[in-house]
Amino acid sequence: MTDERWGPETVALLRHTSDLASEYLTGLPERHVAPRATLDELRAALAIDLPAHGESAGQVIDALVREGDPGVMASAGPRFFGFVIGGTLPVALAADWMTSAWDQNVGLYVLGPSYAVMEETAVRWLLDLLGLPATASVGLTTGCQMAHFVALAAARRAVLLREGWDVEAQGLNGAPEVHVVGGAEAHITISIALQMLGLGAERMKRAAVDDQGRMRPDSLREVLATCEGPTIVCAQAGNVNTGSFDPLDEIADIVAQRPGTWLHVDGAFGLWAAASPEMRHLVRGVERA
Repeated sequence: MTDERWGPETVALLRHTSDLASEYLTGLPERHVAPRATLDELRAALAIDLPAHGESAGQVIDALVREGDPGVMASAGPRFFGFVIGGTLPVALAADWMTSAWDQNVGLYVLGPSYAVMEETAVRWLLDLLGLPATASVGLTTGCQMAHFVALAAARRAVLLREGWDVEAQGLNGAPEVHVVGGAEAHITISIALQMLGLGAERMKRAAVDDQGRMRPDSLREVLATCEGPTIVCAQAGNVNTGSFDPLDEIADIVAQRPGTWLHVDGAFGLWAAASPEMRHLVRGVERA
């Protein structure tokens, strides 16, 4: 049985696309970091009406590169220092190509058993690399925002269960009030997650921070004194503006003195300090979250 989709023309298309990608990657060291085109120029080139007729696959790829490349930020290059974004590794890029080629649905073991085992292995390696308990539950998400959503959903469920309320079965209507405490410089994605979870973006109580954005334990104690019932404390491992870390061990001590309080740590980029013998002291106590 043959499948015309994967004949010589497709092989040529993939090789051509590989050449275009390689040309882009090898040119990164000298490429202008910022996009060369304005938003108006990009919209004029890309925001076209739905075509009445299709084009060949090669024409589509060439048009994609021709019109899209001027609006690409060279964030994978060696001269990009914006935000906390890092470029991918060559092997990760190649593996991503294989992932697209294999084109698996990983919702169930039976649909993609190799992927399932690879995920299990990656999770085990991550826990080992970061010095986290081997029994920790791990979920791989699309990024920081959904990671907060998932983790804080787990926190919401746990603190309410301790009060005898099953939020997954009973919903939030009539549930005990859940208090959320974070530092004055908690990342915006925390607030958005609280908004999506029905806990209220503007209801998070803020503990004071020092001049580097680190949560002050004394202020945390004061804020927690105003919270009765289920409470979630959101600490931070890596302030996006200064790179500073909250004193996680001391915060964990405070949380441990309050039965029913949950500690959530935003480790979006700073948690990786745990993989470095020189830096792991910065996240001491994160395993207690």
